Amino acid sequence: MGGVAGGVFAICGGLRHDRGMRGSAESQMAMLVSLSPEDLIPGDHPIRRIRAVVDEVLDDLDGEFDAMYAATGRRSVPPEALLKATVLMAMYSIRSERAFCERLNYDLLFKWFLGMRIDEAAFDATTFTKNRKRLLDHEIADRFFEAVVAQAKLRRYISSDHFSVDGTLLEAWASHKSFKPKDGSGDDPGPKGRNVEKDWKGKPRSNETHASTTDPDARLFRKSNNTAAQLCYSGHVLMENRNALIIDAELTTATGYAERDTAVEMLARLPASKRRRTVGADKGYDTAGFVADARSLGFTPHVAQNTTNRRSAIDARTTRHAGHRVSQMKRPRIEEPFGWIKTIGGGRKLRYIGRDRNRAWFKITTAVYNLIRIAALDAATA
Repeated sequence: MGGVAGGVFAICGGLRHDRGMRGSAESQMAMLVSLSPEDLIPGDHPIRRIRAVVDEVLDDLDGEFDAMYAATGRRSVPPEALLKATVLMAMYSIRSERAFCERLNYDLLFKWFLGMRIDEAAFDATTFTKNRKRLLDHEIADRFFEAVVAQAKLRRYISSDHFSVDGTLLEAWASHKSFKPKDGSGDDPGPKGRNVEKDWKGKPRSNETHASTTDPDARLFRKSNNTAAQLCYSGHVLMENRNALIIDAELTTATGYAERDTAVEMLARLPASKRRRTVGADKGYDTAGFVADARSLGFTPHVAQNTTNRRSAIDARTTRHAGHRVSQMKRPRIEEPFGWIKTIGGGRKLRYIGRDRNRAWFKITTAVYNLIRIAALDAATA
């Protein structure tokens, strides 16, 4: 029989052998069963609070979605469903869109989150591919992130005075063997069907002379002298210090100056304020340029002093205040979203090729981190 109100009715038969006190598997379902995903999700499950916030965010983006599609033509999978699917992929560490669609066929929690009937078939994984360009062209990832931050502001969870900034490296979906000379001198197909062995000992490689043939936007970079260089991007977040929510996020090509330059850009995007604000950061931001730029934007740079073989760009006029110590105590919390993004969110190795696609993924994944924090704060204040 057909589904009703998101559920299904089923009539079936079967046999059950009586084994006395010993239990036995039921081989017979009830003669008439009414099922709904809504009835199967516990009332106190945290995902209920998350879905409530996601629905509010998507309602705010309704006008953006209308502008994406023509008034006539073949009906598409709603963009709301694709964004909700991306939220689930981040929360449940699902590596690929194809794996998600396979799981959607049998995971009733996923169907409930997307508002699907219990007997409704999952959409095809190619739906993500066909709609990705449309989502990128309309900057939906940016709008989604901004709408999530707006929900946190409505709840008064965000500080407008005290912030922290940091960056991290995210490994690109490209191998070292794809990093070849730009002039084509390194092209060597080798034996057919075999992964060619390479020996780079004594052969200098740099981003000026080499590029990845798999992902040209990726750059060979390393965080410190004690780590190996890898093809990667640089992820940046700006965190408010009250509840450790991310209020801005960016993904750039990895360079020695990307962290500080992007930090200044994110600070400049904050609404203007007449009050003096603070920004905490680690030793990597202790440079004359960053300190001067932060001050010019109205921020007191509560940066950790880097006195290794040089003089710090900030002095006791800043460090003597208790606010500097408080900022340095709050600043390590910025590692929490980075850890979540790399482990749960699947960002230890990026899954897309090109900066634009990876940037959209990074924006949405950081927004999902905020969604989880907002739901937890809602529960704490309920």
